Amino acid sequence: MIIIEKLAYSLHLGSDKNKKNNVRNSAKKNSSGTTSMSNNAIQNAKGLSKVDNHNYRKYDNNIENIVIVKGTTSLVEDVKKLYKEEFEESRLEYNAKQTRENRKIQDYFNNISNNEKNDLACEIIIELGDKEYWDTKDEKFKKRMTSVYQKQVEDLENQLPNFKVASAIIHYDETSPHLHIVGVPIKYKNKNGMAKQVGKSDVFTKESLTRLQDKMRILCIESFNNEYKLNNGLKKKLKGRNRDYHVSEMSNYQAMKEELNRNKDKLDKANIKSLELDNNSRDIKYKIDNLKQSKLNKENYILSSSDKDKLISYIEKVDNTNKEYFNIQSLSVALENVDTELINNKEQIKVLTENNKALTLRNESLTKNIKKKDNEIESLKEKNNDLKSKLSYWKNKFMKLVKFIKEKMFSSKDCDKYYDVSVDLYEHGIIEDNTIREIKDNYDWNKEQDRKKSKNKDDFGL
Repeated sequence: MIIIEKLAYSLHLGSDKNKKNNVRNSAKKNSSGTTSMSNNAIQNAKGLSKVDNHNYRKYDNNIENIVIVKGTTSLVEDVKKLYKEEFEESRLEYNAKQTRENRKIQDYFNNISNNEKNDLACEIIIELGDKEYWDTKDEKFKKRMTSVYQKQVEDLENQLPNFKVASAIIHYDETSPHLHIVGVPIKYKNKNGMAKQVGKSDVFTKESLTRLQDKMRILCIESFNNEYKLNNGLKKKLKGRNRDYHVSEMSNYQAMKEELNRNKDKLDKANIKSLELDNNSRDIKYKIDNLKQSKLNKENYILSSSDKDKLISYIEKVDNTNKEYFNIQSLSVALENVDTELINNKEQIKVLTENNKALTLRNESLTKNIKKKDNEIESLKEKNNDLKSKLSYWKNKFMKLVKFIKEKMFSSKDCDKYYDVSVDLYEHGIIEDNTIREIKDNYDWNKEQDRKKSKNKDDFGL
């Protein structure tokens, strides 16, 4: 029989509601044994700096038991870099449309940091297993969670493409290994302000978070079982229910059903014999109570031949009933086996179903990514064709310009002026070496012709 352990899974998003001291203190006493679940939102640069110090253990320089999955050793710089990569183009487009200088955005990172209406970034904390589970594991076992949490980061990016991850780091210095992910939620195609903006409330709704948690927990246990070569399941969520599996889905259901039917017949027979014994017991008890004493010895009783036969028959029935009792015992064992087998099979089916769901989710993500890449390729092809067309157009224009300049080299009147323009174009990298050489050759040839003409005129005058 396969023993299936149940692991708790949690995915928490930092919230503005968790700013109170009593919430922080309560979070630090959570069952997982971590001190990282106060779960406060990152509203500005100051808050981001605090998360930087906590996540990277900069306050005590304790970095031996942390593992960076994504990003550098500076969370602040990672988020600033992400802001540049994601929002700079949109910022410049927005500024180009503004007629008033004071409406332009100079730095989007600082703009959001100074705006109380928006969070600068979001932190997600993921944890598989609680303190009770991890207390029984050694450090080597714990550290294998690195690959599990690396996969969680990849899965999060696939399942929530509008959330851009800047940093992901694992903490091993507390009771339960857990993952900190800091990123920026983005909303697109905005009509007011920049076309691309920070959008926590658009990306993270109550419904989207529920869907995300449902997907991520299934993906996490699949990655865990794959890494540890186990067959563990997830503890039931507080809300929602799993599908109930019919007993006929068990692998050896038919064999156990036949065994139950056979034992049911035995149980029916044993019940009939038990009723017979009950009646016979009353009759035998009555006869024993009314036995006559022997006249020769008061300690002996007189038993008639018919009563003797009844007593012998009663004893035989008792023996037979005892045998049936042992059969009933085997029935009880069979029932216990059925119950245990049913529970075990249901758990195995549940784990296999969760693994199948995880694979389906990854397949869907890959399909979406492939479709997205195909669209990007088509878009790039269109841009490439457009660029080729433009390049061909300007190349023709350029060749005409070069041809025009070369022709001017044969005119003594304009050759100096066009040669100076050609040299200037060459020095600015507009025309290449072979082109300037051709122009120079034409220019030198033209000068040579002018020199010869001038000499012939002088000779004629003499």
